[in-house]
Amino acid sequence: MEAWIVITICAAFLQNLRSALQKHLRSALGTTGASFVRFGYGFPIAIAYVTALHHFAGYPFPDLSVSFAVWSVIGGLAQIFATILLVYLFSLRNFAVGTAYSKTEPVQAAIFGLLLLGERLTPGAIGAIVVGVVGVMMISVARMPLSWRNLLVALTGRTALIGIASGAIFGISAVAYRSAALSLDGPNPVMQAAVTLACVTTFQTVFMLGWMLLKDPSEIGRVIRSWRSSSIVGLAGVTGSACWFTAMALQQVAYVRALGQIELLFTFASSYFVFRERINRMEAAGCTLIVTGILLLLMWK
Repeated sequence: MEAWIVITICAAFLQNLRSALQKHLRSALGTTGASFVRFGYGFPIAIAYVTALHHFAGYPFPDLSVSFAVWSVIGGLAQIFATILLVYLFSLRNFAVGTAYSKTEPVQAAIFGLLLLGERLTPGAIGAIVVGVVGVMMISVARMPLSWRNLLVALTGRTALIGIASGAIFGISAVAYRSAALSLDGPNPVMQAAVTLACVTTFQTVFMLGWMLLKDPSEIGRVIRSWRSSSIVGLAGVTGSACWFTAMALQQVAYVRALGQIELLFTFASSYFVFRERINRMEAAGCTLIVTGILLLLMWK
């Protein structure tokens, strides 16, 4: 099995863990604070990770460039706003459905990858991604009585648009991160991904601290007081990001994000066992299509 596949599955599991913890934090913190903790408590770990790779693995630091800085800032800002939209989405729909809307990302990532990096997919891979997205759409309408009106609302309503926007911005972020990592003249993809992660999370922490100081300084105090649960979110978030960054340095973004839809399997498990949210037959069928799309992707890549 190729390394990027294993790394992506680990990333999806850790991302689901982080999102579940953020949903719990949403009751104690605002949307901005719950979004900030993944960066604010994660960046010291990212810096420690780079330092460990340098001192213990012997990887030299890559030379930074203007191109790296530009892509890192674009990716960092996009991830911040996409995360805020996703956390807000959890307050509008249940955990599984909220995550499902954002999982339209692979199609959008494929488009951005083509436009920005010139990355093309095989016809089989495109078909596999479409199968997975159809599964996502089935999950999004599973709680509504079947009718054309409800289908239209599900695909064009406020909740859907927020979720799709979140997926689009996550797609931009992923392509930007891959561009940043590839712009480094580094020793290997692991070190390139680690340096990108450390620089991006540090920038995101500074940016969001400034934002909270301007908009709601009291939120900073709440973030500090919740350090026990917030630090776990930061650890899960930065570890998952390290896996995502490494996978995207090894493989095209669209493939990585399409395989990353396996997160929805972990999401449904969390939704059922942790949040006690019931899963109906349509959601189960959508989940089956997502798994089918992933298997087809691995077969036809």
